[in-house]
Amino acid sequence: MAKLLAEATADMSSTPIDWQGGTGAFWVWGDFEGATVSLEASPDGETWFALGSQVVLQEKGVGGFALGPCRLRATLANASASTSVTAVI
Repeated sequence: MAKLLAEATADMSSTPIDWQGGTGAFWVWGDFEGATVSLEASPDGETWFALGSQVVLQEKGVGGFALGPCRLRATLANASASTSVTAVI
């Protein structure tokens, strides 16, 4: 598994990773406290695309996806003082 966020506490996007293509699972857990964690993909590392509601989480969960080769990152939005979330693929 590749860790995208590790106990993240502030709005941010993770360092992108290379995805070789295929199906995957996006796992997110921790204290959300109103925050949202989403998985995003890019064909070039500059232009990012939201992947849909199945990989936008506001509580502990797992979302599935299927993509060709690309770059992936997790984005944390609306973090509060007590937010602390981890995301892995």
